Amino acid sequence: MTSSMSITKLMRRSVHPAGLKQGLGFTSTASVVSNTVSQTSSTTASELMSNAEVKTGWQTVLNAVENYNLGQPSCGPNAFLVLGSPGSGKSCFVGRLMMEMLDRKASLEVNADQSVELLNSSGDVLDGSSSIKRARLQNGDVLTLHVKQVALAATKRGIFGGCSAFAAVQGDGSVVTWGDIAHGGDSGAVEQQLQNVQQIQESGGAFAAILGDGSVVTWGSASYGGDSRAVQEQLKNVQQIQASGGAFAAILGDGSVVTWGSALCGGDSSSVQNQLRDVQQIQASSGAFAAILGDGSVVTWGDANSGADSSAVHAQLKNVQHIQPSNGDFAALLDDGSVVAWGWRESYGDNSGAVQQQLKNVQQIQASGGAFAAILGDGSVVTWGSAPYGGDSSAVQQQLKNVQQIQASAHAFAAILGDASVVTWGYANFGGDSSAVQHQLRDVQRIQASYNAFAAILGDGSVVTWGDADGGGDSSAVRDQLRDVQRIQASYHAFASILGDGSVVTWGDAHGGGDSSAVQDRLRDVQQIQASRDAFAAILGDGSVITWGGSYQVAAAPVKGAAEDLAMALRASKS
Repeated sequence: MTSSMSITKLMRRSVHPAGLKQGLGFTSTASVVSNTVSQTSSTTASELMSNAEVKTGWQTVLNAVENYNLGQPSCGPNAFLVLGSPGSGKSCFVGRLMMEMLDRKASLEVNADQSVELLNSSGDVLDGSSSIKRARLQNGDVLTLHVKQVALAATKRGIFGGCSAFAAVQGDGSVVTWGDIAHGGDSGAVEQQLQNVQQIQESGGAFAAILGDGSVVTWGSASYGGDSRAVQEQLKNVQQIQASGGAFAAILGDGSVVTWGSALCGGDSSSVQNQLRDVQQIQASSGAFAAILGDGSVVTWGDANSGADSSAVHAQLKNVQHIQPSNGDFAALLDDGSVVAWGWRESYGDNSGAVQQQLKNVQQIQASGGAFAAILGDGSVVTWGSAPYGGDSSAVQQQLKNVQQIQASAHAFAAILGDASVVTWGYANFGGDSSAVQHQLRDVQRIQASYNAFAAILGDGSVVTWGDADGGGDSSAVRDQLRDVQRIQASYHAFASILGDGSVVTWGDAHGGGDSSAVQDRLRDVQQIQASRDAFAAILGDGSVITWGGSYQVAAAPVKGAAEDLAMALRASKS
């Protein structure tokens, strides 16, 4: 290979689709890399194979790997690749790995130079048309090959709204959409623009995609921010986008902000535009935005009844580290551990004033639909807001000790204590009363919440549920199937769990995704699940997507691409 070979050609020769299916990649050209094997590790291939983190990815080439010790020159001139699970700290050189040993028939339809990115040691994406020489790659440089993962987003139009829509970013950066056509399910009008998409944000009925060049493409209902033509020329070098229920706010590279969508939901920021400088992050309630500036101050805009009016606490909003939104309120955590809150309920007496002196050394804040719960440094909890939303925890205050984390439904809270037990409060029908299952809530690892119910994963992989039965609070019909549960996702009124074998178990409102029977035989090797208001979408190991619930009972989205994130270090050499 000469130094004039383009990086795109290198990537085409370096990545085999069958390798992508197993989370692998390799090059067949020994001269691409240094023949000198690293002396930094004595880990053997066999030892690496025993590591559960990376075992699956290596299974395909198990019989093709010899047990050489790293650092042994006997690995030979064909030792060319470093593979490892991201963050595992382990790697292995693989020698004499022949492409013929992999089954090409099992290959995914993945175009290597579109589905992967090659990064240099600084994390910069290398230009695929650039030569190795022009890219200034030196012998021994470590490059990262990033295989893009299928990413899903879903609109959620509110409790009683119509159907939702899904959008999937494929491995090649294109987008596939389906669902409610009027609210983001049809991206046909902008399909040609949706190339090299980096991320997607969703409002209640529209999507906004950031492209690789920092521009933005929007689609869906104009009332929800689906039409950005009025500000399109301003949407350059966009770094991130936040969404309220009906509008979007984009932070540009220079720290300024561009907004569009419903003015009632924060789509018009003209009244505060001159204040929006050096913006670091933005949070959104249902109808307002709150931006933290570089100096720790806060700027708000949108619907006054949704937290847009922070004038009463403006002088207190200094050195803000984080903002937690509720439906119509905000709570800001300051760098001294104190809290400042404002919004609709603050104006009506359900405010933090009564507990302000207790809000010291706050570590984190959780919000329900109309209340907040703060975990203090000593593990105790302080709550405020509307009592029907969980703002009053006095009945369980003595039990709230050594709290580790809190989850919230729309009207209730559930806290996991240090001994892995659970304490709940708030509206009983929304999960605020867990007395019926309290004896089962032991060794709780994680809790997920739907709109009106909770589901707890125990240490043995089983699940305990409570709250509204129709909203997923009753899982008795599938209790025997809920074994070795790894993760749980929730729509408004249903739950979907991924088991250790990659299968899925669902329960709750059938129209909200609680009945997956129509697609059950296809839910295999599920990697992750995304929920909309009334449906679920599962990404399978081959990158395809299966949806169910709402209007998607038997839907298979035409999504392609690698279904795993993969970091691989190649050793590049000039020759």
